[in-house]
Amino acid sequence: MGPSTILYSRMWTFLFLYILGINFCQADNSTQMLYAKLIIDKSATENITSMLKSFTYNNTVVEAPVMTTVCTNGTGSKECGCKPGYRWNDTFCQSNLKCCGNANCTLDKSADAKCVSNTAVTITGSLTLQGSKYVDCLKDITDPTYAECSDGLLTRMKKVYSTLRGFDFLDITRFRIGSVIADFKIIIASSIDSQALINNSIKIGQILSASLNMETSGLVNLEMPLMPVPYGATNQVIRCTTKEDLKTDPQWRIINSKGQYDITTGTVSTVDMSSRTNSTVNLRNVTELWNGEYSCIYHQTGNCTTSGCAVNIFNKASAQLDVALLPNIDVFTEPSFPHCKTENDILQAKAKCEINNSTEPYNVTCDGKRQLATQSGNILVYTTSKIIRCDDKTSEYTTVCTFTNRLGNVSNAKVLFNIIFAKDDYCAAEGDWEDTKANFTAVLKCTNSAGQRTRQCNLKGIWGKEESRCVNFNLYDILQNAKISGTGLGALDKNAESIFSDLTNATQNPLTINTFPNLKASVEVISTMSTILANHSVNDTTTSNHFLASSSNLLDKSLENSWNPQNTESNQNLAEKYLKSVEKLIEISNISNGSDQTNLHVQTCSEDECTNTVFNASVTVQSSGNGIVKTAGFKYLQDYLPNTTNTSNINSIVVSTTTTERGKENLQITIKFPLLTPRPRDVGLQCVSWNYNQSNWTAEGCSWGGASKPDECTCNHLTSFAILMSRYPIEIPYMTEITYAGLSASVVSLVISLLIELIVWSKVVKTNTLHLRHTAHVNISLCLLVADCCFLASSKPESISEIWCRISALLKHFCYLAMFFWMLSLSTTLLHQAVFLFHKVGKKTYLRFSLILGYVCPFLIVFITFLTNNGGAQDAYFSMKTCWLVYSGILKGTIYTFILPVGIIVFINLFAMLVVIMKLLDHRSREKSHEKEIQAAKTVLRSVILLTPIFGLPWIFGFATFILDLTAGAVTFAVNYAFVLLNAFQGLLILLTTCLGDRMTREALLDSFRKNAPPTISESSTKLESTTKKS
Repeated sequence: MGPSTILYSRMWTFLFLYILGINFCQADNSTQMLYAKLIIDKSATENITSMLKSFTYNNTVVEAPVMTTVCTNGTGSKECGCKPGYRWNDTFCQSNLKCCGNANCTLDKSADAKCVSNTAVTITGSLTLQGSKYVDCLKDITDPTYAECSDGLLTRMKKVYSTLRGFDFLDITRFRIGSVIADFKIIIASSIDSQALINNSIKIGQILSASLNMETSGLVNLEMPLMPVPYGATNQVIRCTTKEDLKTDPQWRIINSKGQYDITTGTVSTVDMSSRTNSTVNLRNVTELWNGEYSCIYHQTGNCTTSGCAVNIFNKASAQLDVALLPNIDVFTEPSFPHCKTENDILQAKAKCEINNSTEPYNVTCDGKRQLATQSGNILVYTTSKIIRCDDKTSEYTTVCTFTNRLGNVSNAKVLFNIIFAKDDYCAAEGDWEDTKANFTAVLKCTNSAGQRTRQCNLKGIWGKEESRCVNFNLYDILQNAKISGTGLGALDKNAESIFSDLTNATQNPLTINTFPNLKASVEVISTMSTILANHSVNDTTTSNHFLASSSNLLDKSLENSWNPQNTESNQNLAEKYLKSVEKLIEISNISNGSDQTNLHVQTCSEDECTNTVFNASVTVQSSGNGIVKTAGFKYLQDYLPNTTNTSNINSIVVSTTTTERGKENLQITIKFPLLTPRPRDVGLQCVSWNYNQSNWTAEGCSWGGASKPDECTCNHLTSFAILMSRYPIEIPYMTEITYAGLSASVVSLVISLLIELIVWSKVVKTNTLHLRHTAHVNISLCLLVADCCFLASSKPESISEIWCRISALLKHFCYLAMFFWMLSLSTTLLHQAVFLFHKVGKKTYLRFSLILGYVCPFLIVFITFLTNNGGAQDAYFSMKTCWLVYSGILKGTIYTFILPVGIIVFINLFAMLVVIMKLLDHRSREKSHEKEIQAAKTVLRSVILLTPIFGLPWIFGFATFILDLTAGAVTFAVNYAFVLLNAFQGLLILLTTCLGDRMTREALLDSFRKNAPPTISESSTKLESTTKKS
């Protein structure tokens, strides 16, 4: 036997006796790992390891020694690393995050850390015990009953878990209240069968009627990229592997500076689970968001058969992804605009570069000089000084801040000093605002909120209005979370639910968001989420309800002024973005009827013909397809959407209709809107839809129901709808010109007619009948002349006062009525003479009767109407828009105090004409002695026949203009033209028919002209001859 053999035998004998000398007691088939530590000279390592071999004695296996950890001593410390196939144990990794996996670590010389096999498994868990059997375990550790309780439980657990192959260690670390909860730790020195761990855990749970929650490390391995990873690196792969199929898919998680997230497939990360034993996460762009601790977790459960037993095992591997970060740099100068009072001044200004606090140990230089940071809250500030000479206007004063990370990647920020030189224009300091150079914008940080305040100083050195971009920190955080919600940090559905829930809470109180920047940030959240969720369905009703609630909150009436931006030129319309985003989210969301909010109603329907009602606006959709029709009504949104026309106002709420899977080509949509303002007469409405391409309302594809259905629209496409109402009534072309021309001609004609009556009176008024006829003619002409003059004076109601408009309406009412009553007196006296031919009535009697009928009767009608309508009140007796009587509908309004008497008079005149004509025919056949009276009666009859249509027919058309609406089309235009033409030229028609058209009046007028004309030579000779003969 050689010396090496003797050494080998002696060493193994010593180790074997040492192991056997350890007193341990386990269950049958149990295992126990025991360790022997050899301290040998380094030079003998190779010989010793080659000599010592594994051997087995009965059930005891003694393995050959293996080198797991290599350390190199240094000054006061040692550099240690793990051999291939080994890693730092989990306890050591948790206390030294840089010493995980197989990384090299610097340790104190006294540190006793060793690497373990990659297949070693550490199990931590908690055992929740029911009942009172183990209550003593909650007592003080010094209490004897505590030790008895704790040891008893430990023994029962070891008896089960020690049967696991490679079992090394089990210890109860502490007891907690919550029933009785025992936290424990198990170490398995070699690989473990996961199903065996589940089975043993179920056995413990059933024995103790307990539930177990356990976390393992070592069953799952995590392979990380080479670190540190460069900022912005692409296609970085993190791999999770297991040696056996754990019969469940892994869950990926990250803990970063923002919190804990599940990792899913998104715009940045791609999770590949094609194999349950080999899963990867691919990061397309590594930023600070992906700097953190990654975990790959397989969740297994055990099926207990006894009450109170439950087993949950989380097989987990964790590792840190270390990213060499680069900062976002904000730059400022102090003061913002260094001010030179004179050219001889020398100023000292400061440049400040600010970044968010970071774990990256940046090397920061400004103009090549290393800078140290001062911390202000969560901000690191790097400051350097600059000397400025005020007599040097040609030099550009700048400072460059350079941030270099561990990999040598650089981020630069240039700081420019904008100097106000001695003769430069500037805006003087005012409040928080410092001196600011002309044509520059001053910037201030917001106080207690995110963002900036800006104020323009124009070329002339005059301050502009302050513009605030200050956003509540709460809303700002929600917006930032919304922007990263689709990257893969967290499940998108859960992110959406959380974001909309937070937004609902943040917008619940209008007073906290009543500024344009806050409202804009809130809309930006909804817009961002609609874009990210565009290709997804929101099936969670809680998410949908939060989304609807937050969207409704933004339409609160108290936020009306907050919807208008301070600078409309530089801002996309906020209401349009809101409408488009909410419309998209409604389309993809699972919304049930009954989800109505205060300012946003949504109703759904899936029938062949759907009718949805929101805020009393009903939408009926007919098409041949299938799918769900969703209709949303938005309160107050119509006031915020831009109206590009100056002639119309939106006169309804905005209603949006979307559909899924339904044929969109052959749609017929009927919408009935409750009008916000009743439609005045002759004012047109227009059914419109919102055009997102042009950002305006368009009537394309929609038609209005007309005056008979003023609240109804019919469209052939889907989008958001509303009704526009014209600000002005429809104008009939050339109506004003015709009116002025006709009334001017009438006034002139009536004056001429009255002059003619004055000239021919003595020659034509030869009987009582003719006296009545010409008296009536004069009074009719006078009344019409006064009415026409009042009409001309009030032709532009907007330019006269209310009192003159009232007086004008009153005079027109009286004069037009008096005109018709004088016609009535003419027809009634003519009827009396025709029926009672031999009954003579005196001229004074006729005149007295005519004056009473012609003036007293219309006066009483006007007087009573005036008093019974609030003393001639506006919109009760007369309208300021027309300076005429009011029409309020069928048999409603003061216009009927004119229309009804006129209608009755026209009817009586027609009846009188028929009777007189019949009587005149009868008298012609029997009486020849009253020829003169009959001729006078015919003259009066002709006047009545002519005047009745001249005065009656226009007002028939006039009444029709009140009934017909100008929006009805060409017919109403024709009726209005007829009324204006006939009514405006009444004076001219009177002149032509009753004056110049009357033979007696015409002959008398010609005779008067002949008498007043100078005689001709023949006429003088004839007259001389006649005189001679007489003499």
